[in-house]
Amino acid sequence: MMESQQEPKVTIPPLIPLEYSNRVMLKTILECGDDQIGLFGKTVVVGGWVKSSKEVKREPVAAALKPPTAAEAFPPSPGRKELSCVEVVQSRIPFFKKIIRVFGVSSDSYPGVREKFEPVPKPPPPPPSKFFLQISDGSSISSLMVVIDSAVVPVSAGHVLPTGTCILAQGVLEKSSSHGKQTIELKVEKILHIGTVEPDTYPLSRKRLPLDSLRDYPHIRPRTTTVASITRIRDTLDFAAHTFFHNHGFLHVQVPIITTIDSEGFSEKFQVTTSKKWGLGSGSDADVRHETVKAEQHIEARDKSKLGTGVKPEVKEDFFGRQSYLSVSGRLHLESYACALGNVYSFGPRFRAEKTGSIKQVAEMWVVEVEIAFSQLEDSMKCAEDCFKFLCKWILDHCPHDMKFVTKRIDKTIVHRLEYMMSISYERISYREAVDILRKVTDKTFETKLRWGVPLTAEHLSYLADDHYKRPVIIYDYPKAVKPFYVRLNDDGKTVAAFDMVVPKMGTVITGSQSEERLDMLSARMKEFDLSRDQYEWYQDLRKHGAVKHSGFRLGFDLMVLLMTGLTDVRDVVPFPRTHGKANN
Repeated sequence: MMESQQEPKVTIPPLIPLEYSNRVMLKTILECGDDQIGLFGKTVVVGGWVKSSKEVKREPVAAALKPPTAAEAFPPSPGRKELSCVEVVQSRIPFFKKIIRVFGVSSDSYPGVREKFEPVPKPPPPPPSKFFLQISDGSSISSLMVVIDSAVVPVSAGHVLPTGTCILAQGVLEKSSSHGKQTIELKVEKILHIGTVEPDTYPLSRKRLPLDSLRDYPHIRPRTTTVASITRIRDTLDFAAHTFFHNHGFLHVQVPIITTIDSEGFSEKFQVTTSKKWGLGSGSDADVRHETVKAEQHIEARDKSKLGTGVKPEVKEDFFGRQSYLSVSGRLHLESYACALGNVYSFGPRFRAEKTGSIKQVAEMWVVEVEIAFSQLEDSMKCAEDCFKFLCKWILDHCPHDMKFVTKRIDKTIVHRLEYMMSISYERISYREAVDILRKVTDKTFETKLRWGVPLTAEHLSYLADDHYKRPVIIYDYPKAVKPFYVRLNDDGKTVAAFDMVVPKMGTVITGSQSEERLDMLSARMKEFDLSRDQYEWYQDLRKHGAVKHSGFRLGFDLMVLLMTGLTDVRDVVPFPRTHGKANN
């Protein structure tokens, strides 16, 4: 007896509306793979913005005015005699009446037609159209085909639904009638909302604007496929960073954005002041009573700070009562919590007022900063490497569709590079070893003359990671003159316990160090940097009361997004980039 063959069971993926907007995300429809067949016949509400549109007009139905043929009007029947010409003309009178109505001629003008006709009707409505819309709600790389039949769902005159139109509609999911890549479409039954657009001024009416042009429209560019994909990768990377540290027992601590200290000593800073002496108003503007906070560029090197105008504000009258800045780094504040809670990290914006043309730096950049109690430099280097590999793997595992798009449109080798960096060990060399390697290079001339004791330039670092080792490189034990004052001095008295992680095609992504826990050493370093003891008194207290060895690092989050997407300019991965001379919104 033959066994009966059972048809394969169709899996129906759940279509759960979003709790706060009562619509179904397009991602749940478009990314369910072979299970899409189980969605056919489901009624859903979707919303999004039109990526492309096409209107197909139907031909007007003229059959109503077409006179029937003699065979249609008088089908032959057995034994029926032929009709006379008069009888044929009389049979056509209804048709003639229709012609007269169409041309708006009164029947009274024709004596052969005695009937009184109704008033001339209004011109017939335009023929119905079908709108084929590709819409996206930002949840997926793919777009959903939405089909609107104006004969079923009236579309107001003038709603031509061009690119950029916002639409919220209810309809039934059906098998796609087109022969494209999509297998599913929405046949609209009801339109719940239409947000019109001005095609002449809408920046995305033109197809495929280059990224540098999109920077002029940071409020509109998230609607492009590329920027939307970057944003989803950025969001996933954000979640991955928190996941890594939570999985390893770290606590998330928020450190201040406004600070009174200079934690780096090498960066130009933004000063925060409410003083009107800084040009916050003149004439009628000077009478404004509420306090206004202004970030004024403050250039400070290792020498004693001097304000750009040469005029110091009245500190006592200022909001904070002392000179304050936008934070360049939060690691010093993070140390105070590490010395109480163990392992901590912070995630937030940091600010540098450097008028640089670098494509890898903007004035406001987001960073992850980490501090580990009871640890030394080696521990931070291991944690940094593990974190970096974790982030690479997380993106590949959780962003397959976006990474496929990035591979196709931006960098064909990006997935291979991330997989390679996940699976290998990273090279670790000292600063002295790096200098020795670079001095032996004969097939390349560096713009900056190399000697021991000076910072390694981006050109030097690129050669080490891209050409010499062809893998990420961790360089440690830098000369003390090129690192901040708080980095622990090594036994040789010349170098400090600091490291940089350099990644091929990107450069330095992570910088870290072991902090100086010895009060006398810290005080000596502060004196070398001509720092105020009063200003850093709280920081010195951590060495007086229960000092502990601790280390940490700083990961450039925006640079990680740049690395994951294969792009080269950080302005394309920061939602609202702030650069010198440009902060429009």
